Amino acid sequence: MVGIIAASLFVSCGENTDADGHNEGEHMEEHADHDHDGHDHKGHDHDLEGHDHDGEDMSDKVAFGPKEVDTASAISTAELLAQFEGKTEMEATFKGEINEVCSKMGCWVNIKTEDEPFMVRFKDHFTIPTVTEPGTMAYLTGTAIQDTVSVDEQRHYLEDAEAPQEEIDAITEPKYTMTFIAEGIRLDK
Repeated sequence: MVGIIAASLFVSCGENTDADGHNEGEHMEEHADHDHDGHDHKGHDHDLEGHDHDGEDMSDKVAFGPKEVDTASAISTAELLAQFEGKTEMEATFKGEINEVCSKMGCWVNIKTEDEPFMVRFKDHFTIPTVTEPGTMAYLTGTAIQDTVSVDEQRHYLEDAEAPQEEIDAITEPKYTMTFIAEGIRLDK
């Protein structure tokens, strides 16, 4: 199931793939049952901050994704991490503080924790406004998974976050970590 979720999800940041998972005619390197290359953001207007890909103004919206979030059932980020300990997959709804948003399209966020932030990717590649401020509280529903994040993927996310080149170049090993695949997010504005 994790492989299916990851494979269906990893059409990242506007990547154009065919039914066989090829990126614009090229065979994509695969690792841990999902694609990693070709995160190029083509076909998207990055100058429309606060707008979706059809030009709709999203700046006043608070709910995004195909699934509505039941905020009453949300657990804290700390509870999510504690309940996920020792598991490889777990459905959950939680409340957390956004630490970082994909600056290119709003197609992922990092959630603040007491230790290292963790990544939330959006199922079926929905997006939130790129102007969403760090520190914004959000309710998220979806599935936590153990994930292997390749060197290329880690570097791609740092590029999206406009990190310094020396930080990007310092990534030399894959990372095994929890990733949350959100089907819905509600911003607490």
